[in-house]
Amino acid sequence: MNINIRLECPEDRDAIFDLTKRAFAPMPYADGDEQEMIDKLRDAGALSLSAVAVLDGAIAGHVALSPATHEGGDAGWYTLGPISAEPALQRKGIGRALIAFAKSWMGEHRARGCILTGNPNYYSRFGFVPAPGSTPAGAPPAFFMVLPLNGACPPGRFRFHPVFGA
Repeated sequence: MNINIRLECPEDRDAIFDLTKRAFAPMPYADGDEQEMIDKLRDAGALSLSAVAVLDGAIAGHVALSPATHEGGDAGWYTLGPISAEPALQRKGIGRALIAFAKSWMGEHRARGCILTGNPNYYSRFGFVPAPGSTPAGAPPAFFMVLPLNGACPPGRFRFHPVFGA
């Protein structure tokens, strides 16, 4: 499978919306508004990174990074997600490739690290570790994870972009 990853283009917006909706529809933990979150982040100018995975000329996956804040003022943190892959192509390496792309982007931008709410069994393979003591208000501590890239995770709580509502 030859996956090409590139930054989103304006004409990708509808395809990203539809893909994200399909990808999260069967997920029991999904809120059902993940696709709208991407649009809201984009409209707020808060999509630090929005990249698509292209397979055979079609968008097969998407990853978003948005700024995260820390109560201690530690800057340079991002939120990973939503991240999605075409349902028929899940478990084929698209998510892995998108996460690698996002990690590379964060390295180039000297990010301190990344936070997310997700399945610990999946994200731990990419270096994410549980951080229940740093969980943003309203987020489930059992699913909150961090990926420190430059140094350790600072003490204190993180905050997602206000679009996430937490």
